[in-house]
Amino acid sequence: MTATDVVCLGESMVTFLPSRPGSLADVPSFTRAIGGAESNVACALAAAGHRAAWVSRVGADGFGDHLVAAVAAYGVDTSAVRRDPDRPTGVYFRTATDRADDAHEVVYYRAGSAASAMSPGTVPPGDLGPARVLHLTGITAALSAGCLALLRDLTARRPGRPLVSFDVNHRAGLWRGADPGVLLDLARGADLVLVGEDEAEAAWGLRGPAALREALPEPAVLVVKDGGRGATAFARGTEPPPRTPPADTPAGPATACPAPAADRGRPAPGPAAPRPPASAPAAGPGRPAPPASDAVVFVPAPRVEVLAPVGAGDAFAAGFLSATLRGLDLTRRLRHGHLMAAAALTVPGDLGTPPARARADRLAALDDAAWGRLHLGPGWTRTGEDQEVRTP
Repeated sequence: MTATDVVCLGESMVTFLPSRPGSLADVPSFTRAIGGAESNVACALAAAGHRAAWVSRVGADGFGDHLVAAVAAYGVDTSAVRRDPDRPTGVYFRTATDRADDAHEVVYYRAGSAASAMSPGTVPPGDLGPARVLHLTGITAALSAGCLALLRDLTARRPGRPLVSFDVNHRAGLWRGADPGVLLDLARGADLVLVGEDEAEAAWGLRGPAALREALPEPAVLVVKDGGRGATAFARGTEPPPRTPPADTPAGPATACPAPAADRGRPAPGPAAPRPPASAPAAGPGRPAPPASDAVVFVPAPRVEVLAPVGAGDAFAAGFLSATLRGLDLTRRLRHGHLMAAAALTVPGDLGTPPARARADRLAALDDAAWGRLHLGPGWTRTGEDQEVRTP
């Protein structure tokens, strides 16, 4: 594999989108699409002009054929997607409402899927590199003991690894009977962490950006998202840039280690007793004190006319990573994340068309007053549009 900007590892599924609003019991038909946090990020990055690869497993079935072809059509390298002859490609159905809405329904058919068989032993190191960034999410950790072991291995700090990006992506339905506190441990091994305030409170009992930074002093960059309000980023002065590895240096695990003993024989991270709110780690050997020299930046989100409230988190991650790869400052990274999220929110599915780089750069460079007036609606990313900036 030639040097890649970002390798994204995780499960993607064929998704069925409702033809109209309503409960799953009432929707008469569905449209086939693709969905998956990591492949969404890879597709958005490729559409934005970066070299992106997606690493996963799919079934040797028609849904797997469609999924790989659809992701590759965005310009993503899918050469490391493995076919499993014994396990199916995952699929899911969802309603048109926001995930945070009480009426939202989503039904997954992913238990025993091909991707759930990922592990340190089934993902060769060569599939993961060379790369400047390795992007992971907490969804993978919930799929199986093998997937959790793989993420533990990939987030272990070792010399020469790529910049590791970790989007927490807590999905409560995937953690029933299991402890989402493992996501905090995985995040501590990453260089860049993205997390929503709502999911941090649900998973760890932590509230607010300051409490999250106190609990996560290890990552060089921590981004805390607060939905339509905006996002806060913390960055250490010693923040490592995405490195350009030698062409023959893999980004993956140094060894194919087995699952930890506590995970062996379990189909998913095992049951846990109810846990108290997470607390900040104490300083000590191997555990740094909360950073005192962070740069801290808050950038409000622009107003967006939302067509479908899905895919925004993945798009934000792609925009932030794109700006990170380009060496932009923290404010512009957050603004590019918001702009990419707005591109996803103003289309019916998970994946929007990113704005042309020149346009995104121009919007990201607006002064604070002009940024505050930004109002983005459906079609704003189309070339030639001049209506993306609207004033009240």
